Amino acid sequence: MTTDLIDAKDLVKADPVFGQMSFDDHEQIVFCNDKDTGLKAIIGIHNTVLGPALGGTRMWQYNSEWEALNDVLRLSRGMTFKSAITGLNLGGGKAVIIGDAKTQKTPELMRRFGEFVHSLSGRYITAEDVGMATEDMDTVREVTPFVTGISESKGGAGNPSPITAYGVFMGMKAAAKYKYGSDILEDKNVYVQGIGNVGEALVEHLVNEGAKVTIADISEERLEEVKAKYGVSIYRGNDIYSENMDIYAPCALGATVNDNTIDRLKADIVAGAANNQLADELRHGRILQDRGILYAPDFLINAGGIINVYAELENYDRAEIMRKTENIYNTTLEIFENAKSNNVTTHNAALNIAKDRIETRKRENAK
Repeated sequence: MTTDLIDAKDLVKADPVFGQMSFDDHEQIVFCNDKDTGLKAIIGIHNTVLGPALGGTRMWQYNSEWEALNDVLRLSRGMTFKSAITGLNLGGGKAVIIGDAKTQKTPELMRRFGEFVHSLSGRYITAEDVGMATEDMDTVREVTPFVTGISESKGGAGNPSPITAYGVFMGMKAAAKYKYGSDILEDKNVYVQGIGNVGEALVEHLVNEGAKVTIADISEERLEEVKAKYGVSIYRGNDIYSENMDIYAPCALGATVNDNTIDRLKADIVAGAANNQLADELRHGRILQDRGILYAPDFLINAGGIINVYAELENYDRAEIMRKTENIYNTTLEIFENAKSNNVTTHNAALNIAKDRIETRKRENAK
């Protein structure tokens, strides 16, 4: 097992390619490599001013190691602001394992990854993300205590996906309230792109409220499964962004709102579970605002998952988890009003509040 700790600023100097990526004064980047298990992973620790960096581990078959690095940098940064805007005493971190979760993930690989996490002595606490399950976190727990989202049978908070989906649903309802004057989603045309665990749970909430739901996913098997279960429509076209819809809910990987899609997007609201939905936060946030499309900041409304796993660290119960997650509704409305009052995008309004909390804590710590 080898660990290389590289200062982010040194990495930028070493190769200008990194300067174009998502470095944002990250505190630490950890490259993990283990020949015996085939583990290739990167842990990104963005900021620990508010507390230890907590964020899930994603296992994905990236096209390149550069792509994996860019992803972990963007994701870890997002976790910093997610915790800050939600009022949690946590910093931002994330990990990615390069590989196919269906064919390459083994208990040995997960335990080895857990050893890398343990070597950071609690600066980074992991949890599940794309390509991971609660059982994988149970395996990691065998070698380190610095993991959350373990099975309820083992004293944990369990799978965070349903809570993440509920928070997104609350944020979506708040966006509808602000845009339409009512938070009732009945008969609203909602396109859910990506129906993994979170996407499916969101579909269930929407169907129960009477929304007209259309689903899209790269897996035909998942599409048919969710359609049969909830009676929703499947999108069969090749340009989902040009479809007329009330709400676009990206729930797969990030950056689907980008230079190629934003001008075609026909929606009143963008509110989904995916991280880093805007490929260029400043520019695309402004374009959405100029087009009259209301954007519910992703790191705000998808915070239910981290609220759920944070319960394991703070020992609060299910009722408190739900109360904190439901409060995403109120916070989202506050962000919309803040953006309007200050003539900034909704993304920047949320980001500024999160950064202010971090700066305030930094000053307090310096005293």
